[in-house]
Amino acid sequence: MKRQSLLVVLIVLALRASVASAPQVGGGHTLFGDFKVDESQYSGVKPQTFFVLLYTPSGKLISRQTVGNPGRYRFNDVVNGEYDIVVESENQEAARVRVVLMDRTKTEIRQDLNLEWRVRPGGQGQGRVGAIPAPDDYKRGSESDARLRKAQEAIKKKEYNDSITLLRQILATDSKDYVVWTELGTVQYKQGDAVGAEKSYLSALQEKPSFLLALLNLGKLRMAEKRFDAAIEILTRAVEVQPRSSDANFFLGESYLQIKKGSKAVGFFEEALRLDPIEKAEAHVRLAALYRGAGLKDKAVAEYEKFLAKKPDYPDRKQIEQYISENKKP
Repeated sequence: MKRQSLLVVLIVLALRASVASAPQVGGGHTLFGDFKVDESQYSGVKPQTFFVLLYTPSGKLISRQTVGNPGRYRFNDVVNGEYDIVVESENQEAARVRVVLMDRTKTEIRQDLNLEWRVRPGGQGQGRVGAIPAPDDYKRGSESDARLRKAQEAIKKKEYNDSITLLRQILATDSKDYVVWTELGTVQYKQGDAVGAEKSYLSALQEKPSFLLALLNLGKLRMAEKRFDAAIEILTRAVEVQPRSSDANFFLGESYLQIKKGSKAVGFFEEALRLDPIEKAEAHVRLAALYRGAGLKDKAVAEYEKFLAKKPDYPDRKQIEQYISENKKP
């Protein structure tokens, strides 16, 4: 029995999926798997049931099932093609994983769905199925917590000055609140204050050196300023803190690419694709560029073909197809 590990990272999801197939003779396939949500890090009220839905890539709903935690889902008579398995919790999408069925004989395909429940920042115990670790549930007073919620609402409305005032009021009472330092850095960056943003991110990391969100944001800030060596230093820490972060791996690979250290970039791009093959599909393009530069046209063609299979609506598709047609061996 063949088994392959897959990690899909969304904004609020940590999903680990395993695939196994056992071919049989017959018609349509059976797509099934165990479903489980790890609740060990959350003690609040949680839903007792979830929905598992099967969609085509165009958004057509094929089937829908209700599962408990733990539970098992099963879709019968599924024809060959590409599908999205979607998990919904409390009317919100919590997970999405792409599967491709292409066996000529009847096949049982197993796709386990393992999610984690994470606490939402400033949520007073509220939570949702979480992805890369969301900001930790920092213990703050009710007044500060209310200010944080107001600040976040102001950010949504792009009322950045108001949000900064509220965030600084929180920090005036508790300078160790690394979540608020990180929020402040993000708002400062939105306002064009890169120097202030970096100081805020560093303040967050001084209080909690392993805080992934601050590490990622600081790394991206340094990349935007083309300070790639400095970005590599901080993004390396991000990968060490959370090896399963597709963002950390992708941005670290990109930073190495920008300083022309492609041999180091390849591994991080490949890991980003392993962790999140759809959202990080652009890594195929970056790998193709590396292989083109090294004169490895066959490998470049293979990466481009994988990319177009995942992103058929890519605006520059014709340019990529031209390269493939000119360099693909018969």
